[in-house]
Amino acid sequence: MSDLGERTTLHHGRRFDFEIVTHKGRDGRTLTREVVRHPGAVVIVPVLPDGRLILIRNFRIAVGEYTLEFPAGTLGRDEDPRVCAARELIEETGHQADRLEGLGWFYTTPGLTDERMHAFVANGLTEVGQQLEEDEDIEIEPHAQPEVHAMIRSGALRDGKSIVAFMLASDRGLLGPPW
Repeated sequence: MSDLGERTTLHHGRRFDFEIVTHKGRDGRTLTREVVRHPGAVVIVPVLPDGRLILIRNFRIAVGEYTLEFPAGTLGRDEDPRVCAARELIEETGHQADRLEGLGWFYTTPGLTDERMHAFVANGLTEVGQQLEEDEDIEIEPHAQPEVHAMIRSGALRDGKSIVAFMLASDRGLLGPPW
């Protein structure tokens, strides 16, 4: 990370910190921005033995609605992304994977946060039962790959991390025939 100048923590949250960051712009002016400091996260594209993909319907308080998305979760302190992906897959979908293949990482919203999202494809799934956290309200919805693509095109699937993970997995041929 480049030298950002002064950083002042406004609030230490349960999962994220909120900062005011000041730095010099190209013209020498001092710029001030609010930033969310994030430990990182994972998103998983789970592939059932029959080729369907597991999406979840998840209540998201920030937008006040249920969203359709792939399972995801925030990294614990110093947690390896692959370990987090395996844990979140079980928690949210009730499935354990024999294989987790990394797809790389991307910034979710670099104008707001330093969050790095690590994407994975999960194969060799075995049902073991959901282990939802106390505040989670999640239902699983298996969908065929062409259905997922159609939901992206129609706007029924609007979650950015899920769209990116689907496209990364599809582009690498990890979900079967191209969509």
